[in-house]
Amino acid sequence: MPATLAIYAAAALAEIAGCFAVWSVLRLARSPWWLVPGGLSLALFAWLLTLSSADAAGRAYAAYGGIYILASLGWMIVVERVPPTRWDLLGAALAVLGCVVILAGRR
Repeated sequence: MPATLAIYAAAALAEIAGCFAVWSVLRLARSPWWLVPGGLSLALFAWLLTLSSADAAGRAYAAYGGIYILASLGWMIVVERVPPTRWDLLGAALAVLGCVVILAGRR
């Protein structure tokens, strides 16, 4: 499970960075050139998810979702400098718990 969680953490960072590039162009009036590294980052994200040990793509995506939520809040705190609310933290904890349940479940 630790290797899978590391893959999901790297995928989350790549996805968030790629999506933030699009957000920056459309919402923050940044140069369209931001879309080039953003697209590469999104391609890296998709490739990283294929490295998951999950036996089905849907299961990999479902488990990844919890890590994505946690990483998104980290991005909000570190990059956007917005503090999380207790509801943000509770939601992230529940999502990560769901991720662990999915990954640890018997097949």
